[in-house]
Amino acid sequence: MIKLWAKIITDNKIQKDMIYESADNYSRDDFFEHISEICYKLNIPTPVIVDSHFYNYEVFNTARFLPRDFVESVDFDKLEIENAKR
Repeated sequence: MIKLWAKIITDNKIQKDMIYESADNYSRDDFFEHISEICYKLNIPTPVIVDSHFYNYEVFNTARFLPRDFVESVDFDKLEIENAKR
């Protein structure tokens, strides 16, 4: 089971957040699908995921997506995905 806490942050304040749960276990292959579903529910564009995002999630249990990680423009400072299941 994967449980993620997604936070949209502007000026170091959480503007919107949600807890996402899925019966799947974590895998790099499914990570994009989980991020896409989170972004759909938050009504924001899906970021481009690169190896550093996988590494940070696997090692530090968090992945941060800055505006430069999105193809479309966004009106927040970062999207932070954190492992909520510890």
